Amino acid sequence: MIEVSGLTYEYPGLRALTDVSCSIGRGSITALVGPNGAGKTTLLRCLAGMDRPVSGSIRVNGVDVVEEPRRSHRYLGYLSDFFGLYDKLTVRQCLGYVGAANGLAAHTLAQAVTDTATELGLADRLDQRTGELSRGLRQRVAIAQAIIHAPTVVLLDEPASGLDPEARFALGDLFLALRQRGMTLLVSSHILSELEAYSTHMLILRDGRLVEHRALAGTIESAGTMAAEALEGPHALAAALSQWATVSAISVDGPQVRFVLQGAAPERATLLRSLLASGLNVSHFAAMTEDLQQSYLNSLTRGESQ
Repeated sequence: MIEVSGLTYEYPGLRALTDVSCSIGRGSITALVGPNGAGKTTLLRCLAGMDRPVSGSIRVNGVDVVEEPRRSHRYLGYLSDFFGLYDKLTVRQCLGYVGAANGLAAHTLAQAVTDTATELGLADRLDQRTGELSRGLRQRVAIAQAIIHAPTVVLLDEPASGLDPEARFALGDLFLALRQRGMTLLVSSHILSELEAYSTHMLILRDGRLVEHRALAGTIESAGTMAAEALEGPHALAAALSQWATVSAISVDGPQVRFVLQGAAPERATLLRSLLASGLNVSHFAAMTEDLQQSYLNSLTRGESQ
């Protein structure tokens, strides 16, 4: 969905991005992370067609963003870290204006405004001026503007900034729902614990260079690392797992057996049913999720040592 090749960007006297290349698959949620000044916002602005790079190419849904930025906006939703709203317009007017500017047909616009406002918890604020809203509500309006035209790619720079804990939690559910609708998300944030809840991939920048880009453990896109326990003990469980062609890298760690399972939820369900049917009393069976913060720190350490 997103193809970046040899991307380099310079501010006067400062190179912000150096030869960045990556490919982001359809339907993924990629956590864009890195220290302050790493180039995250610059990368998002280039992807959104807001800044023109010195060299390199960017394609979104097959469209060349550098050469056809306006056409690419049909497929893009973008939330800037420092967003602006028309304070004298109501929420309904703001969403309607952005929807129309992004090509929504007049006969679908009103329903799109209502649906998007409901999705962001703004249904009761539609006729209120945005200048009267709190910081958190204004943030929700800005996110609504980014997705009202149902883009295929959504770029979000610190989307949780200013939101209360309840709204932050709801934001993660929203991102997962957008992914279910087929959208591809690239989310920049310093709050790694929140990114961990919904991200499928991690892309790390440091000093304007790509450090690492990979699928996260426990996601559909990667071979799932599993942990299981049975009352019969780890060795009996390991022996049963060894009979499966889709299971590999079996290891015993105390009472627990860890292994890699090729496949997603249906394969996990089939394996668990088989283990129970064989008479094993499985007491624990779960995908191992990755500690995003520790993984991030490990990646930076590896990058420094190279």
